[in-house]
Amino acid sequence: MLNSKNPILGNKIYLYLTEFFAGMSVMAVELGASRLLAPYFSSSQIVWTIIIGTIMIAMALGNIMGGRWADKNPDPDRLYGRIIIAAIWIALIPAVGKYIILGISALLVFTINTNFLVIAAFAACMVIFVFPLFLLGTVTPSLVKYTVDSLDDSGKTVGYLNASNTIGSIIGTFVPTFISIPAVGTSITFLIFAGILLALSIVYFISGKKRSVKAVVGCIFFIIAIIFGHWNSFAFWQHDLTFEGESIYNYLQVYEDDSKVVLSTNVLFGVQSVYRKEKTLTGMYYDYAMAAPYMAGVKEKDSVDVLILGMGTGTYATQCGRYFENVNVEGVEIDQKITDLAHEYFELPEDVKVTTYDGRAFLQGLDSDIKYDVIMVDAYQDITIPFQMSSKEFFTLVKAHLTDDGVMVVNMNMKTDTPGGINEYLADTISSVFGSVYTVDVTYSTNRELFASDNSEILNRMAEGLEQEDDSTLLNMMENVENGLVTYKAGDRILTDDKAPVELLSMKAIDALIRDEVAYYKGIYEEKGLKGLLEEL
Repeated sequence: MLNSKNPILGNKIYLYLTEFFAGMSVMAVELGASRLLAPYFSSSQIVWTIIIGTIMIAMALGNIMGGRWADKNPDPDRLYGRIIIAAIWIALIPAVGKYIILGISALLVFTINTNFLVIAAFAACMVIFVFPLFLLGTVTPSLVKYTVDSLDDSGKTVGYLNASNTIGSIIGTFVPTFISIPAVGTSITFLIFAGILLALSIVYFISGKKRSVKAVVGCIFFIIAIIFGHWNSFAFWQHDLTFEGESIYNYLQVYEDDSKVVLSTNVLFGVQSVYRKEKTLTGMYYDYAMAAPYMAGVKEKDSVDVLILGMGTGTYATQCGRYFENVNVEGVEIDQKITDLAHEYFELPEDVKVTTYDGRAFLQGLDSDIKYDVIMVDAYQDITIPFQMSSKEFFTLVKAHLTDDGVMVVNMNMKTDTPGGINEYLADTISSVFGSVYTVDVTYSTNRELFASDNSEILNRMAEGLEQEDDSTLLNMMENVENGLVTYKAGDRILTDDKAPVELLSMKAIDALIRDEVAYYKGIYEEKGLKGLLEEL
C-alpha cells in the first residue's frame, strides 16, 4: 500500500468508504439529471438513453485518466482534491443548470431542423454533468493504486473496491428515487450528495493535519450553492406559483389566475389539467372528449360508467359529473401526489374513486365481467408516451372492458401534418382492434381526439343525444365536435408490445412542431442576426 503520511488511510477502510460514496453519488447525480432535464426535454426513454450514455462516457474517460494520474503521481491529496472539485460542481448544478439548459436550447432551436430534443439534451448533459462525473471516474483506479499491497492480494482488494462501489451505487439508486427527491426535491438532493463528497474530503485533509485551499474554497462555494441552489423554480420565468414540488414520477407545478387553476408536469410542453373557477367548459380537449358519453348513449341509459386512464387532477371527471347526472366516473392515476393536488386545488369530488396504479396494470387486474360504457385514455404527455399503453395488445385489453356498444376516447397530442407520425401509428393500431374509428382536431391546439367503438351507430347515437341536450353551451361545443369528426382511413402501421418505437415517432412530431413555432423568429434571425432577433423579442 502507498506509504501515505495520512493515518486515516492506514487500514484501507476509509478508501473503501471513498469508493462507496463515490458510487452512491454517481447514481444520485444520474437520477437527479433525469429530473433536472425532464421539465425541458421530457423523461422519455430517449432522454434516459442520453443521460446514461453521457455518464458512461464521463466515467470511462475518468477511469483512463485516473489510472494515468495514479501511476504518474500517486498522491491521495490529488484524488481528494478532485473529489472536492466534483462536489463543488454538483452543488452548483441546481443554481445554474436550468439556465444552461435554456441557453443551449435557445441557441440550438435556431440552428438545427431535426433531432432537436436529442441534440439539445445531449449538449446539456455534456456541459452540466460530464466534468464532475469524469472526476468521480478517477476514484477507482486511484484507490486501486493506494490499496493494493502486493500481487498476492490484488484480486481480493480490487474485488472489495468494486463491491463497495456497487453497493454504494445500489443505495444511490434507491435513496433519491424513494426518499430524497420526493421529500426535499431535486435541488436539495444534489446538495446532499455534494455535501457527502465534500465532507469525505475535508475529513481526509483534517485527519492529516493539512491545510487545503481546495477544502476552504469548497466550503465557501457549497454555502453559496445552499443559498442560491433552490431559490428559484424550474420555470424561473414564471412567478407566483401556487404550488411547485416533485413526486416519485413527476415535477409538478400548479398556478392560477382569476379564472382558472392549471397543473403542469412539464413546463415547456403545455398543461395537463385545468379547472375553471366559473365551472364552465375548459375550451380544451376535455370538452371534445365529452362527445364520448353521447356516443355511448348517455341520454338513453339510466346509468353510464366512465373509466379514465390517466386521471390527472380530474378535469374530465369533474366535467362529466357536472353535465351528466347519470354518469359514474372512476379514474386511474399512477402519481398519488397528483391526486392529492386534485383534491387540494382542483375541487375533485370526494365521491370520485381514484386508484393509484398504472393504467394497463389496472385493466389487467380487473375481473373479466367488469365493463365500462366509456374508457378515456389520457396518458400521453408530449414525447413521454407509455409504449405499454400504445400497443395493439393494450387496446385489445381496453376493448375487453368496454360494453358491446361502449366507446374508447383517446387524447392524442403533438398533432402535425407530417405523414407517418405517432398519431397515425396510434390510429392505425386502434383501427386494427375497433370497427369504427373517428378523429377530430382540437381548435387552437396540438391535440387530436380519437373515438373508437365496435358500434357502427355511435355518430347517429350522438346526434340523437344532442337533440335532447338543453345546455346551450355544451350543445354548441358538441355540434362543433360533430362537424369536425372525420372517419379515419386505417393503414398498416401497427404498434405492438414487441415493437412500439413511440419515442422516435414522437420526436419527429416535436421537430415538426418546433419548426412551425420558431419559423417566424428563425427568419428574423437569418435575416437580421441575433441583434434583430433580440429587438423583435
